Amino acid sequence: MSFEISGKLIEIFDLVKISDTFRKREFVIEHTDSGGGIDFTDQIKFQLTQDRCSILDDLNLNDEVRINFRIRGRRWEKEGRVSYFNNLEAWKIEKIAASPEGFSSPPPISEKDMPIEDESDDLPF
Repeated sequence: MSFEISGKLIEIFDLVKISDTFRKREFVIEHTDSGGGIDFTDQIKFQLTQDRCSILDDLNLNDEVRINFRIRGRRWEKEGRVSYFNNLEAWKIEKIAASPEGFSSPPPISEKDMPIEDESDDLPF
């Protein structure tokens, strides 16, 4: 199942190489929702994996973006202890508006439909 959300790009983290076959990159958006005359603002962290890590290369902080993502959950066990992890895995990012600082950027970035992910790693993320 795919979800969509829009917000302002407020943090872009460096690429992290977890293993020879797995890499990820995280980013954070600020999303504001209104309800009952009150604004609720959240800072939401997403991750990109594998070839999609480069989607962020042409984006700037404060860009308004639309993100297509899916929710991933995983059970992980080590030394008899079980943990559960959730990730918001972005698979498409489109720029809605440029950052107010006037940085120029290329047109919206689009990717193929949702990836088929290799589940062979034994990592909790």
